[in-house]
Amino acid sequence: MRKQLTSLSLSLGILLFSGSSLAVPDVPLERINPDTSSVTLDSLGFDQQLWGTPEQPGDRQALLKSIDHSLRYLATPTAAAAYQNYSIPGITLERVRRSLVRFRQLLLTSNSPAELQAAVNREFEVYQSVGNDDQGTVLFTGYFEPIYAASRTPSAEYRYPLYRLPTNFNTWKTPHPTRADLEGVDGFGENSPLNGLELVWLRDRFQAFLIHVQGSARLQLPDGSVMSVGYAGKTDYPYTSVGRELVKDGKLPLDGLTLPVLLDYFSQFPSELDYYLPRNQSFVFFRETNGAPATGSLGVPVTAERSIATDKSLMPPGALALIQTRIPYPNAQGQLESWWVSRYVLDQDTGSAIKGPGRVDIFMGTGVLAGDRAGVISGNGNLYYLLLKDSR
Repeated sequence: MRKQLTSLSLSLGILLFSGSSLAVPDVPLERINPDTSSVTLDSLGFDQQLWGTPEQPGDRQALLKSIDHSLRYLATPTAAAAYQNYSIPGITLERVRRSLVRFRQLLLTSNSPAELQAAVNREFEVYQSVGNDDQGTVLFTGYFEPIYAASRTPSAEYRYPLYRLPTNFNTWKTPHPTRADLEGVDGFGENSPLNGLELVWLRDRFQAFLIHVQGSARLQLPDGSVMSVGYAGKTDYPYTSVGRELVKDGKLPLDGLTLPVLLDYFSQFPSELDYYLPRNQSFVFFRETNGAPATGSLGVPVTAERSIATDKSLMPPGALALIQTRIPYPNAQGQLESWWVSRYVLDQDTGSAIKGPGRVDIFMGTGVLAGDRAGVISGNGNLYYLLLKDSR
């Protein structure tokens, strides 16, 4: 997200952290030997969110649905092609599929996080991402599907368009036009070569930009109806991080750089949008999705807190994973508190700045709270994949 959330999944992580080129590791995942490693499922911690608490209901049904989405993907020719030349010996489409089927059974029959963990520990092997330092360190960020006000017709209030993919896009000469060429430095698109391809107009320029970042959105129209839009294509420029550009120019410190910080900065200095947004020359086109759920690069829906985006040139698509990182949750006063969690997830998306074995983006859901939570996820953790034993 991402996307339809997109086939090129663009995230808040991209907004804040530039996708610098990384050397591709020879082996992005390493199987953990329980006889020589201190890392075991027993040491990774329980997924307490599955069963929930009296104050917070569990989301076991959401995880089951997410597993079913991955199983649907794994039955496709696209999945067969993706696994045909997968680089990690022993990780095959059939093994990934059977691992999901068995984990689903255990999820249905276990009565507690401890019971599930014990069963998985007996039956599954653990593979760990080597991370960005060959020591397993992975940077986690979050992404979401926003809900913004918009209009199908322009007005003095709704001035910033999203555009459809041109029918002749495949014939465009490269390098493609830049963001400034396509929407103008001010984002109004008054002399844009895309005139006539406007899909919808936003009233806030940075919100329109964030839809480019997220790859999809739900839009509340003036008549009360809701329109959904998703990724349709993009130009050939790499993403340039607006947050990093502000840091480079000394406008903001890198430490503590989050989406709320960026929102506050551009609220104070709105003219800076004309200067910094065009630095991201990449440009995304959209299509109306008629209410379809946010969808990842595998072509199946993504599930809040149960779907992640990784580099699909390295990581097994659709596979069962376990992440360890900090995720923010609202407390009784409505403030976000960051909790260290272990969470079972499905690897169902990717992103143009989610590169290398040391990057994971967590889908946090739809709407304001999801955006608030996604916007402050930025920290290190670990990424593991779980596969049935004796099936290599």
